[in-house]
Amino acid sequence: MDGKSRQCALLLVLVAFALAPSIPYASARKKDRPATQMEEPKRVLHALNRLTFGPRPGDVQRVLDMGLDRWIDLQLHPGRIDDSALDSRLAPLRTLRMGTRQLVENFPSPEVIKASQRRGEPLPNDPVKRAVYESQLDRQQARQDKKQSAAADPNSDPSASGDDTRTAHREDRQQARQNAGDLLRLPPDQRMKQILQMPPDDRRVLLTSLKGDQRDQLLDGLSPEQRETLMALNNPQQVVVEELAQGKLLRAVYSERQLEEVMTDFWFNHFNVFIGKGADRYLITSYERDVIRPHALGKFGDLLVATAQSPAMLFYLDNWVSVGPNSDAAKGIPKNANLSTRKRYDLKNASVKQARGKRGGLNENYGRELMELHTLGVNGGYTQQDVTEVARVFTGWTIRRPMQGDGFTFEPRMHEPGDKTVLGHRIKPNGEKEGREMLHLLAHHPATAKFVCTKLAMRFVSDNPPPSLIDRMSHTFLKRDGDIREVLKTMLASPEFWSEDAYRAKVKTPLEFVVSAVRATSADVGDAAPLARALNSLGMPLYGMQPPTGYSMKAETWVSSSALLARMNFALALANDRMRNIAVDTGRMLNATPRPNDAEGALAALENSLLSGEVSKQTHDTIASRLEDPQITRRRLDDEARPPNIAMIAGLLLGSPEFQRR
Repeated sequence: MDGKSRQCALLLVLVAFALAPSIPYASARKKDRPATQMEEPKRVLHALNRLTFGPRPGDVQRVLDMGLDRWIDLQLHPGRIDDSALDSRLAPLRTLRMGTRQLVENFPSPEVIKASQRRGEPLPNDPVKRAVYESQLDRQQARQDKKQSAAADPNSDPSASGDDTRTAHREDRQQARQNAGDLLRLPPDQRMKQILQMPPDDRRVLLTSLKGDQRDQLLDGLSPEQRETLMALNNPQQVVVEELAQGKLLRAVYSERQLEEVMTDFWFNHFNVFIGKGADRYLITSYERDVIRPHALGKFGDLLVATAQSPAMLFYLDNWVSVGPNSDAAKGIPKNANLSTRKRYDLKNASVKQARGKRGGLNENYGRELMELHTLGVNGGYTQQDVTEVARVFTGWTIRRPMQGDGFTFEPRMHEPGDKTVLGHRIKPNGEKEGREMLHLLAHHPATAKFVCTKLAMRFVSDNPPPSLIDRMSHTFLKRDGDIREVLKTMLASPEFWSEDAYRAKVKTPLEFVVSAVRATSADVGDAAPLARALNSLGMPLYGMQPPTGYSMKAETWVSSSALLARMNFALALANDRMRNIAVDTGRMLNATPRPNDAEGALAALENSLLSGEVSKQTHDTIASRLEDPQITRRRLDDEARPPNIAMIAGLLLGSPEFQRR
């Protein structure tokens, strides 16, 4: 076992012990005495750990100089904070500023391209868009040829055919790499022009053949738009998905409006949508940008309406295909039919199945999740009949062409007529307004206030928040019309939030851990894609939670030996500058200059820089006992003055129990 592996194995036991599920909050202290409150520097660190994605070097002092109350007030009003520095980092990610139709047009899915071909539409005139379409058509044709070849000669030896194919592919790749030499020596603009002029099959072989340094050389010097184009030639949809993930990470790391980003992440998780489902690959960009973020600190009722009408939510939970059993669409009554025509329809004999076409019947997915996950909670007092009635209310809330980027529309022909009764409340026939009435009822229900405030308290205070705090937050929620900012103010004014028992009582999710490590080390992120891949390996792919429950905020979900080892490996890779296009300056982490051979001095400086000096004796002693390890000392017989491995020490601290908690 090498030195790094020994350090990982040693600390893994320590971390696993320290990150065991916390004692429930209410039992962590005696109920007959008030919670002990924190001193001011500790309060600042606590606020930074809870209201941001983690403190950066110098943040504690900056907040102390500004005043904690003023800093919190600014975070609650993000529009007052200059965030222009972030804009320059997001500028290369063009898809983040595109509307859904633009995304579909510039980065078409195979379904869109096939539909275009069926309609006999010509290829785009724009050379870039044309190349993207041609590349995808070439891929489709290659797959079709392969299937036809196999079907034409079913008695052929598959292994022999496979060997011949692999040999041909290998020769094509070798030839492509040889031809790439001249291409890579061209200036960026000429290089890009020549790639776009290649026949689609030659271009496909080239782009799939170049690896490592050659691939980097191909991208070197290209503009962000040209880089996007090269990615789109391989997989257009993946450009949208990857830039969305990169944008989220860059915002979390660099935005000065940290509470807004934390709340955006919270609400996206609360109103979860899975990016792997069809049209949602395109719809989520607008969903997070135009629905979640603008309402993150506003009124809950407004957020609820915005999510209900979002094409991303309508598509994800299938409400867009929900048809009322007694609606005109279900009965097959033609659009704009007059009264005499409608009377001719025998309602009992109408072929409902034929009339629906691609549309389904009544779909209860959204109605169920609206009450169970978005508002009332699983114990909110509703019944299965209520779920069905809510589903009837929202029939007609749809999207005409989700794969083309269309927005929300109300379709009266799909809407279920008649009265509906939900939670004892009668909803009279009123078309689209029935849904708005339903959302208003749920947004102002006491069970919704309790459920939402419990989740907020779980995110910011404890896995098991005290009922007294939830009650006060719920009271504010109901009194102030679901004003999220006011609810957070109530929480931040509470003794429970500032209690010693709440300090580092929360285990970081993988997203919080990765982003906080980047912020703590002041890493310069030139490309956030490696961070997104790290989250995949840590079990929390961005926008990748398939069930509507969203990711858990509780420690028990994220604490296991394999998960902790993966976190340690990430910490060591980050600190040792082994993540592509992410630069860590160990000198900046030190905030001091230890003597050349002083590993103990380096450890002390890094404890202050990365953990504000808040390190347990157990963690300190465990790392200190290994400071003579060759992986840390880096001493050689011919160079005793060689300085210690600062990056290794930093990586071990980032993997420590103290850093895992917030």
